[in-house]
Amino acid sequence: MITLFDGVLIGLMLVSGLLAMIRGFSREVLSVASWVVAALAALYFYKSLSPFAYNYTKSISDSQTVADIAAAAGIFIIALIVVSVITMKIADFIVDSKIGPLDRTLGFVFGAVRGALLVVVGLLFFNWLVPENQPGWVANAKSKPMLESIGEGLVELLPDDPEKSIIDRLKPQDGAGEEEETNS
Repeated sequence: MITLFDGVLIGLMLVSGLLAMIRGFSREVLSVASWVVAALAALYFYKSLSPFAYNYTKSISDSQTVADIAAAAGIFIIALIVVSVITMKIADFIVDSKIGPLDRTLGFVFGAVRGALLVVVGLLFFNWLVPENQPGWVANAKSKPMLESIGEGLVELLPDDPEKSIIDRLKPQDGAGEEEETNS
């Protein structure tokens, strides 16, 4: 039976698809790339800016962590603005070219997939929070088994301990001698 949940899925896919179609595939992809580049810039360069940030943050907090956060946030924002301006110019060139209609069509597909993924992630959280006694409009939705299958596939892609994996990646890699000390 088609339920309200199925309607929300279709509606979200259409809205996301139409918004992405208006912007175009290249702009959507370059927008995501801008955020990734800004995050990487913040990750790799915040330590070099942290001493300068500490001079400004010590009046608020004497914590080096606050200075690190301020440095990372500053780098992220500046990098995002710079990279976004560059990618906007590239995307404008593509949308205004002869491949503009193809770019917009691919944008719609990208947006529809993005909308579906948003519903998949939302359903994962909903199933986690309300594992039993779900409302009928969710439990009986025709799209629910397919979305749960996609969600299970996404969960399988995650590491067993995501928190440890992220922390390990953020730690400096120069501690080769530390491993020998902990093993002895």
